Amino acid sequence: MADAAPSLSCDALVAALAHGGRVAQSALAGLDDSARAAALAAAAAALRQDEAEILAANAEDCAAGEAAGLTAALLDRLRLDPGRLTAIADAVETVAALPSPLGEVISRDTRPNGLVLERVRIPIGLIGIVYESRPNVTVDAAALCVRAGNAVLLRGGSEAARSNRALHAAFVRGLASAGVPAEAVQLVPTQDRAAVGAMLAAAGLIDMIVPRGGKSLVARVQADARVPVLAHLDGLCHTYVHAAADPAKARSIALDAKLRRTGICGAMETLLVDAAYPDTPALLGALIDAGCALRGDARAQAIDPRIAPAAPEDWDTEYLDAVLSVAVVDGPDDAMAHIAAHGSHHTDAIVTEDAAMAERFLTQVDSAIVMHNASSQFADGGEFGLGAEIGIATGRLHARGPVALEGLTTYKWLVRGDGQIRG
Repeated sequence: MADAAPSLSCDALVAALAHGGRVAQSALAGLDDSARAAALAAAAAALRQDEAEILAANAEDCAAGEAAGLTAALLDRLRLDPGRLTAIADAVETVAALPSPLGEVISRDTRPNGLVLERVRIPIGLIGIVYESRPNVTVDAAALCVRAGNAVLLRGGSEAARSNRALHAAFVRGLASAGVPAEAVQLVPTQDRAAVGAMLAAAGLIDMIVPRGGKSLVARVQADARVPVLAHLDGLCHTYVHAAADPAKARSIALDAKLRRTGICGAMETLLVDAAYPDTPALLGALIDAGCALRGDARAQAIDPRIAPAAPEDWDTEYLDAVLSVAVVDGPDDAMAHIAAHGSHHTDAIVTEDAAMAERFLTQVDSAIVMHNASSQFADGGEFGLGAEIGIATGRLHARGPVALEGLTTYKWLVRGDGQIRG
């Protein structure tokens, strides 16, 4: 489709958008908390009012995606329907109702000389979001940023360009009706990839970049950015079925973790089954019978002839499809070593009735989210009570796991004295 493209170069365009966003952010941060919440409620109402236009735009994107040969998983990420759009608007209302982190006193201390020191949460500033085929990110990111007092510059993927424009138009109309500057939430009006490069180089204008997409997008952002990056890497999620797992729980969890929605980052990509687990044939058979293609090691293949051999790269592949790698492991140490070697530090789970083993797994597995007796598909900001998420950060700095309001703040020190000098 043709861009709604301005005549400016991408560098000049991004600079202009960023300057406008910074001015709007200052105004946004100056509003009281109830005003920001009311603006989000108005934005949710506008999304509901524009349902027909948004779904029509999304239908065009989906038709174009099918013609371009997008996979079923990518089309599922792209597709909106009345239920999904309602859930998006509901999430905005949930974010509006959450307590704001702004102004929270993180710590307070009185020094021996009488100085009173406080660390207080404040907005980060202008946040750039670079994302691919999920139109819901347009709204989730906008809502969270506004609630935390940040302006946001959105650059979505070409597959969802029509959907993003329709969602953005409705959202901003709602904000503006409640007194929030429209420039607080801006959508880059071109799909030229040079615009992404311009955002990554905009040090001093954009305060943080959040990439959401495949490994190649995140790698490019990390390699090229001159702006701090909050990375969301691929979801190589594992489920380990321990020897003491309850068979009914193991089957239910494995089926949901893999097949509920195969195209999300919390979908299980590797199943590790303990060699001492007694119900492995039924577990693997249930997955195959549900339409999942299994690729396994030699011991998994020996259990069911329908399992194809796994290539070395399968253990490092985020399928985002009804395909699953399966390995039989010799106990928890073997399972955790496999996760350490092949995981992406996103979400990993253990199924077991052995409470001590579960605690050991929760403690020793180094992932942003570690679960016991639950589907990895719960790796979602909404399910964590955060309203929505910008992404799931897999690094160690600033924020980890679902990044929501708190992860979109920084802090400053407030020092109150009564004439003290250092002397």
